[in-house]
Amino acid sequence: MAETVTPAVAEPTPPGSTRRERTGWYLYDWANSAFQTTVITVFLGPFLTTVTELAAGCELGADRCDGVVHPLGIRVAAGSYYPYLISLSVFLTVFVLPVIGAIADRSAHKKRLLAAAAFTGAAATIAFAFVTGERYLLGGVLFLIANISFGAAVVVYNSFLPQLGGPDDRDAISSRGWAIGYLGGGLLLALNLVAVTVLSEEGNAQRTLDLARWSIVSAGVWWAAFTLLPLRWLRERPTAAARLGGNVLTDGFRQLGHTLREVKAYPLTLFFLLAFLVFNDGIQTVITLASQYGTEELRLEQSTLIVTILLVQFLAFGGALALGALARRIGAWKTVLLSLVLWTGVIIAAFRLPAEAPVPFMILGGCIGLVLGGSQALSRSLFSQLIPAGKEGEYYGFYEISDKGTSWLGPLAFGLVFQLTSSYRVGLVSLLIFFVVGFALLAAVPMRRAIIAAGNTPPRVL
Repeated sequence: MAETVTPAVAEPTPPGSTRRERTGWYLYDWANSAFQTTVITVFLGPFLTTVTELAAGCELGADRCDGVVHPLGIRVAAGSYYPYLISLSVFLTVFVLPVIGAIADRSAHKKRLLAAAAFTGAAATIAFAFVTGERYLLGGVLFLIANISFGAAVVVYNSFLPQLGGPDDRDAISSRGWAIGYLGGGLLLALNLVAVTVLSEEGNAQRTLDLARWSIVSAGVWWAAFTLLPLRWLRERPTAAARLGGNVLTDGFRQLGHTLREVKAYPLTLFFLLAFLVFNDGIQTVITLASQYGTEELRLEQSTLIVTILLVQFLAFGGALALGALARRIGAWKTVLLSLVLWTGVIIAAFRLPAEAPVPFMILGGCIGLVLGGSQALSRSLFSQLIPAGKEGEYYGFYEISDKGTSWLGPLAFGLVFQLTSSYRVGLVSLLIFFVVGFALLAAVPMRRAIIAAGNTPPRVL
């Protein structure tokens, strides 16, 4: 399909990036992956669920809690509070992230936007030091701020990708960034594992809860500190729209409105985005709720969960690079489709895991690691091929609605099923539909035609 909207100013071909600039881009993944891994994947679910259970009148360390809380007068099962918070944060990002992306496209200072979002999220994460006792509402508010800021920063960060390499280079660049992110997140998690192992006391549930809180705080410090390097090494590359000047905020809103009106010009891009939103919602739900499933349903120790996530992190480093290499041979589109088949197997295997059996859980975690990084990194680079020039921020704003830690329908389905059945296993099975439907949608996208329709040059292998 031919482009039907003529831009006011043509976009010049961006100059080549330097190794230093690409390294700076990789290092932001190193910085923010601490939040994704230590906070979202491991500690926050069990920590905030425990705090909520305390507020519901349950005893600390109880095997099962059927208590309820009433945030804003709404009756919520303590075990559903965290999944509902995730869904609420994504609902809010639907309105925030596309606007952030539009502003990024109109701004000549994207690094300032990256800094503002990253440091806001890091500060909210550090403020978890004050979430003590029964302060589940404070924890919920801080999580919303941190997770939305995290998503906003990733929108700006991802918008740099099309400027760093051509169509045949982006799969490799994206895969390296994701792989380095897993190393960074895994390193901090390893340090937290040492702290939990050394400082925990047998039978002291309060000490375990305190260690979880300070592990969350450490992720905020890590995130803020390592963000300084990409802010120094990335280069500003203003788009033609940014060089026109004007009020960035009002022009950003106006440009977003224009894009929403003209979005029918790129139906294949939207179809790919729909497929991604579906299958990645399932991926993010598995990542986000894995620790809660492990502690509440499988009754595994916190140390087991951390070791498993560490295994996932370091295997994901190799998995991202390996699937990136496979994509060079058979194409990124086919590689992502293959990964979705493997994800379906993961869900079925997770449903059948026995309780209080750490070894099978760790083996399954290793399988997740091998497909996790590649499926996400290649989806990101595939989408970069489908974005009209000069609108990277806007389109990645929509993309980020279901990217790192921002799944919506999956946690909502999981939370509703748990509230109706009191079974985490049944809730897990509900996620299968996201991978099955996502695979079908992605398989129906004619990628080469979609890339040409967006005005871009397809890579040699798709």
